[in-house]
Amino acid sequence: MNDKETKIALVTGAGSGIGRAVALELLRTGWSVALAGRRPQTLEATAALADTRAGNSASFCVRADVSQPDDVAGLFAAVRERFGRLDLLFNNAGTFGPGGIPFEELPYDAWRHVVATNLDGAFLCAQAAYRQMKEQDPQGGRIINNGSISAHTPRPHSAAYTATKHALTGLTKSLSLDGRPYRIACGQIDIGNAATDMTERMRTGALQANGEVVPEPVMDVADVALTVRHMAELPLEANVQFATVLATTMPFIGRG
Repeated sequence: MNDKETKIALVTGAGSGIGRAVALELLRTGWSVALAGRRPQTLEATAALADTRAGNSASFCVRADVSQPDDVAGLFAAVRERFGRLDLLFNNAGTFGPGGIPFEELPYDAWRHVVATNLDGAFLCAQAAYRQMKEQDPQGGRIINNGSISAHTPRPHSAAYTATKHALTGLTKSLSLDGRPYRIACGQIDIGNAATDMTERMRTGALQANGEVVPEPVMDVADVALTVRHMAELPLEANVQFATVLATTMPFIGRG
């Protein structure tokens, strides 16, 4: 990252959890950040948490549902109009979907909702970012996809979520290859048990592969944000292709 110029980031799912933590870390360290999500109130809450000077325009809230092509087109048009370029997309928006439902009972509508958010949304945002990074001057930028421990190993009753996260790994690899001629780097961060509202149930008990329900350790979400910033601030000649950040003693290595 060139300290002499402000870098521009877009964070999807910026209204809570990992997206909020990453957005705040980038804002804290001098980035300008577009905050995207479905709920304007939570985006504004993220912006209000940023430690910025009065009148600083470093954060910019845009309401968008990443599963909707028109919303994504409008989002990237708004970012281009506001900032003129894009240096980083943190492709973070996602959902677990309904929990605890056996595979044979999973409704198709629930499957489609998870696929639309986690995979279609990631594709739409990555494609829009890719087009902008290819066309802008100077050319290039970075896309970081939020994968998951489930991109490697599933939890029980998580077919939709696990399938989309495995697919996201393929998208990351393809983007990393296709972006080479245009100085577009793409990497993926796979996260295990960061302490957010989405993982609150881990502390009280999570279903294990052997059928037991046991509490799992979590880690500070700020440590995820630090890792994303490290990946983001590398020169485009270097790339963290895959990074796995997890609570040290969570049951992942040896899961099952």
